Amino acid sequence: MPLNNPPARWHNKYSPTGIVAILLAFTGIAYLFYNFTAAPRPELQVDRTITYNHHACDSQSLTRQIAIIEAKKVVGAGSGGASTAYHLNKFRDQCHRANITVYERSGYVGGRSTTVDVFDDPAQPVELGASIFVSVNKILVNAVEELGLLVDTVGDERPKEAAESLGVWNGERFVFTQSSGGYYWWNIGKVLWQYGLAPIRAQNLMKKVVGTFLKMYDEPYFPFRSLSQVAFDLSLTSVTSMPGDVYLAEHGIKRPFSTDIIQASTRVNYAQNLREIHGLETMVCLATDGAMAVRGGNWQIFDGMLRTSGAHLIRNSGVSGIARLDDGTYLVRSLFGEEHKSDSYDTVVIAAPLQFADIKLEPTPQYLPDEISYVELHVTLFSSPHKLSPRAFNLRPDSTVPEVILTTLPDGAELGGNNSTPSGFFSISTLRTVLNPSTTPSRKEYLYKVFSAQSLNSKFLSRLLGFSDPHSAIAAIPKEHIGWSYTKVWKSYPYLPPRVTFDDPQLDTNLWYTSGIESFISTMETSSLMGMNVAKLIMSDWIGVSEGAAQGEL
Repeated sequence: MPLNNPPARWHNKYSPTGIVAILLAFTGIAYLFYNFTAAPRPELQVDRTITYNHHACDSQSLTRQIAIIEAKKVVGAGSGGASTAYHLNKFRDQCHRANITVYERSGYVGGRSTTVDVFDDPAQPVELGASIFVSVNKILVNAVEELGLLVDTVGDERPKEAAESLGVWNGERFVFTQSSGGYYWWNIGKVLWQYGLAPIRAQNLMKKVVGTFLKMYDEPYFPFRSLSQVAFDLSLTSVTSMPGDVYLAEHGIKRPFSTDIIQASTRVNYAQNLREIHGLETMVCLATDGAMAVRGGNWQIFDGMLRTSGAHLIRNSGVSGIARLDDGTYLVRSLFGEEHKSDSYDTVVIAAPLQFADIKLEPTPQYLPDEISYVELHVTLFSSPHKLSPRAFNLRPDSTVPEVILTTLPDGAELGGNNSTPSGFFSISTLRTVLNPSTTPSRKEYLYKVFSAQSLNSKFLSRLLGFSDPHSAIAAIPKEHIGWSYTKVWKSYPYLPPRVTFDDPQLDTNLWYTSGIESFISTMETSSLMGMNVAKLIMSDWIGVSEGAAQGEL
């Protein structure tokens, strides 16, 4: 059963810890095998340490006009801008109120957290982008409780018709499989036998690193004006300065566990191998305890944030220019349909990677963020009456194929090269069964999700599902094999090589930026953290200026 406003702490004696937690940690976005027979429900551990002070007003109330620009062409925005609006409302006091306008170039809220409808049926949404959040995500978990959203354990709908729930495929063989059903202790013993103490070391290291990162939510580190400085002060730059495989090796976590298991996680989460991704993001991939998803789509979190903030949302409105005027305000030029508009604001927040925003800034701000490379990820959703073919994975014809397949590199392969995908994909997930309404009677089909570096074709799918078809495009495959399909190419997340400096949240006076955190950690939660951080800095600066002016008048 889903949880609706569950208690702040949900206890279940079957909650996986230690070895099992690390065994579960490498699913990332494809976290579909989380349930054992007695799997835990998602744990909404609401964090009460985030406080919002609302002071009484002993002077005239002030109002500030604030624009949040979720302008993008290729990369979706959503969590950063929504969180900024949400927390501006949280951090306000009775003397300082914000009139917030949000410009959204697209027609929907959520950015990379969005759903599509299977068979064009609104009753059958499926996540296209950001699929999960976890119990350690303070902001998202708190918002889910406040908004009264329903959450489900990820993997509840998986068919559970295969002998193995998970397999890690290296292009030649499965280097690891996890049994389905009530094999809790069998899976533990299997991991110990195959990898020794490496899973325990990895779990302990992850907890230490994530525990350090969580200090960024609280004083004295929060709010932070310099992401580079706070990362240095917390010694997190010592983690971001190394490739994932080097950081792991320095802490006694080596092959084959690092390449079989942890690299499978970095590939499904970020389409990057251990040599190419920094140590902090590698650790983030393992922090998946309590994985959950909002029923109907995680976009509802950000939609709810905007609604409760009282912001005025303008959809399908692209911002073309931001000009700073002589009085310090900003003129925002936008296009809504055929109508060109110009509106004045005291403060502007750019809540999307500036390199993709196509916004002219006048004059050039004091600080411009780095241009960084983004992964081009192909996401393919499709339904089929066919199960995954054993032959495609060098298995016996009477075998079943794991319902979630992650990938790593072949034995002995170099770890470099982000797009090194000898398998032709990063992950394949059997999400659930669906009924095809276009057949009579409605036909049972399996709903699949594939992450890949290139677009899929008929040759790949026919081998994957075990049918013969001469077509080249997925759309041309007969409905008897592929009942429904949907493809999307995302600039999904940045490449995350080792680095020790990161973009700051302020570009100029009253001009703010939330996407600088992407090269540090790229998740819905961290974008929301930067939104909360920017909101706090805006209100702190505003309250400080107005109080200083009031004292000067005495």
